[in-house]
Amino acid sequence: MNRATPESEFEMLFEDEDTHPHSPPPNGAEAKQQGGLGEWNAGDDDWNIPPRGWLLKNIFCRGFVSSLLADGGTGKTAMRVAQLMSLAIGRPLTGEYVFQRCRVLILSFEDGRDELRRRVRAAMLHHGVTNADFDGWLFLAALSRQHGKLMETDGKGHLKEGTLAATIKGVIARRGIDIVCFDPFVKTHGVEENSNSAMDAVIQVLSDMTADYDIAVDIPHHTAKGASDPGNANRGRGASAVKDGGRLVYTLSPMSVEEAQTFGLSEDKRRQLVRMDSAKVNLTPPMTMAKWFRLVDVPLGNPSTLYPNGDNVQTVEPWTPPDTWAGLNNDLLNRILTEIAAGLPDGNRYSDGPNATDRAAWRVVQQHAPAKTEGQSREIIKTWVKTGLLVHRGYENPATRKTAQGLFVDDAKRPE
Repeated sequence: MNRATPESEFEMLFEDEDTHPHSPPPNGAEAKQQGGLGEWNAGDDDWNIPPRGWLLKNIFCRGFVSSLLADGGTGKTAMRVAQLMSLAIGRPLTGEYVFQRCRVLILSFEDGRDELRRRVRAAMLHHGVTNADFDGWLFLAALSRQHGKLMETDGKGHLKEGTLAATIKGVIARRGIDIVCFDPFVKTHGVEENSNSAMDAVIQVLSDMTADYDIAVDIPHHTAKGASDPGNANRGRGASAVKDGGRLVYTLSPMSVEEAQTFGLSEDKRRQLVRMDSAKVNLTPPMTMAKWFRLVDVPLGNPSTLYPNGDNVQTVEPWTPPDTWAGLNNDLLNRILTEIAAGLPDGNRYSDGPNATDRAAWRVVQQHAPAKTEGQSREIIKTWVKTGLLVHRGYENPATRKTAQGLFVDDAKRPE
């Protein structure tokens, strides 16, 4: 082996482990090699169709490209490291169901070797994972310019597949890899990211990879500048071909000030929480509610004389909203608020008073969410009053013609 080439240096990262030959390419790839289309007579089809190859809940699936869109510093890499480690050890570190244990390859195009090791180590320490738990199942590589790109342009500006693609394919086949994560996507190619034709060519390389080797591919991606918009697949930077090529696209967004107020959380706690929303899930219905995670700083315990405190590195853990708010999505909350805003049929307004009976606002919560107790329903109204979503105002009692106090909704603070 010629160790002077970037490709062989990349292969050296894996040459000391046992090899796991992967299953042969599917019929389509074989037909392509033979010059055919892989067409078949539907009349001869026995319709014994295998189920989709889900790996981690509805996040990763064999034969498809997935992505996680997020602003820098949101916890995108920490999230993916924890999710991919879940597959490598066969245990749901992020609370998402593991369909099968997988051999995972994480390719870091942004962090160096030691920083990638720190990220993995933080997740290991926080979740109680040992080296033995993923020995032979988790493979890491920190790539640089010398390893090449998936797609490049030649001297005349024409697109061509880069040398990196062939190198990765070799590792996939030799290691028996089930899922490859390219983090971040923008660093994997050397073509114009705002060109749909160029981005489509890059995505095609990855799509072919999923089909030819029956694997999942993940491409965490940065978002364009602007306000965070949970669940918006169009937030990804560059050409829309990236979004269009991915089949399982999610967004990761910080908890908003309004959401923290709804949950009754302090500003310090808010900054630790992020939400993951389905942005473009072509294969399954989108999530009706966000999945929440807490960002956790983990001390690595690696002090030195120069740095006696060592490093603190971020990982994630599942977070569940307080029981009072569990199961309440924005649509349901807005229906409750709309009824409160309309007032009672006789023209009176709802009240949060402790002795209110027919005018008690908590009863509206319980009508729409019958699983909530009276105490939980009262706590929701109390939180909304505290945050200013519900405000006290005077109104004329239609029966007595006297001024009374009732609840009104500040529409500007409604959940979005």
